[in-house]
Amino acid sequence: MRPPTRRSLLPLALALAGGWLLAPAAPAAAEGPSQVTFEGHGYGHGIGMSQYGAYGAAREGRTQRQITAFYYPGTEVGRASGKVRVRLSGDADGDVVVEARPRLRVRDLGRSGAAALTRLPDNGARQWRLRPGAGSGGAVVSFRDDRQWRFWRRLSGGGELDAQGAAVTLVTAAGPRRYRGALRLAVGETVNVLGLDNYLKGVVPLEMPAAWAPAAVQAQAVAARSYAAWERQHPRGDHFDVHDTVTSQVYGGFGAEHPDSNRAVERTAGEVRTSGGRPAFTQFSSSNGGHTAPGSQPYLRARPDPYDGWSGNPNHDWRTSVPASAFESRWPGIGDLTGVRVVRRDGHGEWNGRALQVRITGSRGSTTVSGPDLRFALGLRSHWFRVV
Repeated sequence: MRPPTRRSLLPLALALAGGWLLAPAAPAAAEGPSQVTFEGHGYGHGIGMSQYGAYGAAREGRTQRQITAFYYPGTEVGRASGKVRVRLSGDADGDVVVEARPRLRVRDLGRSGAAALTRLPDNGARQWRLRPGAGSGGAVVSFRDDRQWRFWRRLSGGGELDAQGAAVTLVTAAGPRRYRGALRLAVGETVNVLGLDNYLKGVVPLEMPAAWAPAAVQAQAVAARSYAAWERQHPRGDHFDVHDTVTSQVYGGFGAEHPDSNRAVERTAGEVRTSGGRPAFTQFSSSNGGHTAPGSQPYLRARPDPYDGWSGNPNHDWRTSVPASAFESRWPGIGDLTGVRVVRRDGHGEWNGRALQVRITGSRGSTTVSGPDLRFALGLRSHWFRVV
């Protein structure tokens, strides 16, 4: 074939310069979704007792013991008493300040562990305070009159304040709060030391509506008491047993109490669920969506729940949409979101159960996260969901 002349090459050069013969442009990347819609069941981890399920069972005439036996199969009825130490998260300023009141007294815990009680004088004080002593010294007790704080006594060790069975008002940055039992200064933190059942009176109405069916509230009291007794054997810290937040159980002290839930605590006084003679790890959540999730103990089994799906449970089934931007800001390495897919489930219930691993894909890469992590990151009610 004859080689091209300079004249025949000119149109080709002009074509290249004008872009006529450039390779076809790559098709634009498919636009990702503006939002992702989830359909799901339940609210919470789904392990152990469903609170809405307990109410549903009570509506069908089940007793407290029948309810707790269903949700903690293989456990037995047992007893627990004694005191519990509650770390109060709302008072973290390093001292304990209470309002003055009749019968108020201070307990000197002493370096040797011995305890000595002294009734505080009626000297016109408005408030009493425990503060850590300098160096290795004991706690310092002082009082506030109309003008200023005044030194009263130094203890030989740590200290706590109580009112001989009456509620004590703790002064906090968020306002006054009332507590049963004693308020202890421990390692610069305020710890409420009180009887197990008195502790429950400040827990149960914050974990379940006190006006629900009595059998359900009683089941909540037994589950909460068992959980607290278990935590006491596995304390959260050296100087306290439980937190007053969802890290343990929500606790609001005397001010949170309700007559109906107090009756549930009193009617189940001291009762717990046990396994092997020890308090059971009685986890619970709002709703399991119709099937419990497997837990860390033999009695925390995955099983269908016929009680959770009654008509008054707003968490049994749910649906929500999450904007793509929520994924992109939480996992920026993916770039623009292109897809979300559940890749592993626990095998229990509809859609083959709760999501254990989820693949999130974007324009620059992808990542795999656990179902619970995705739930908390996006504010979903549970990790039993599917993408629709």
